[in-house]
Amino acid sequence: RRRASKLRVKNRKLPIPDHIDLVDALFRWYDQGHRSFVWRAEPGDKLDPYRVWLSEVMLQQTQAATVERYFNKFIAHWPTLKDLAAADLDALLQVWQGLGYYSRVRNLHRTARIVQHEHAGRFPEEEADLMTLPGIGPYSAAAIAAIAFGKPTTVVDGNVERVIARLFAVMDPLPKARSEIRKLAATLTPDRRPGDYAHAIMELGSVVCRPINPV
Repeated sequence: RRRASKLRVKNRKLPIPDHIDLVDALFRWYDQGHRSFVWRAEPGDKLDPYRVWLSEVMLQQTQAATVERYFNKFIAHWPTLKDLAAADLDALLQVWQGLGYYSRVRNLHRTARIVQHEHAGRFPEEEADLMTLPGIGPYSAAAIAAIAFGKPTTVVDGNVERVIARLFAVMDPLPKARSEIRKLAATLTPDRRPGDYAHAIMELGSVVCRPINPV
């Protein structure tokens, strides 16, 4: 068995389990059972980039349970990117009503048209290219690249920040620690199953490594 590595934190050396062992353990945990959402593929499967993008935008600052209902409504009205690009913005706003943060739906409409008309209906696959699209920031770009296109990107949301901070004993509070946490998270990001890994580490932060009363 691999010996524990050493990580220097706050001028102290702390024993940290081997990174490969950590990722393997996370995959085993995720594969044994995880939450099921309409936009989520089974481990190893690929999803339609349109659905991945739509869900990631909706999940910004919104609980998954709420998003699922709206996601289903959107897919029923506009099942493809081409349909969404051709839609009337007022119709989108009406279906979006109640989900809040209305700039998101306006950016959805703008991005759908850009991808449809300027990228021949195909989403860019690289993080940097995805970030040129309206409403797609660093987290969303990394998540879409990993989940939809299998790119080994480092996905960091609030759940991942919490997991990494506790795992590596990061003592500085946010937002000061954000840069350090991202660097540490990148050391764990695997080349294999990047989409499943992104789902798994976010799931771990959401259902186990919770802000209070972790399981």
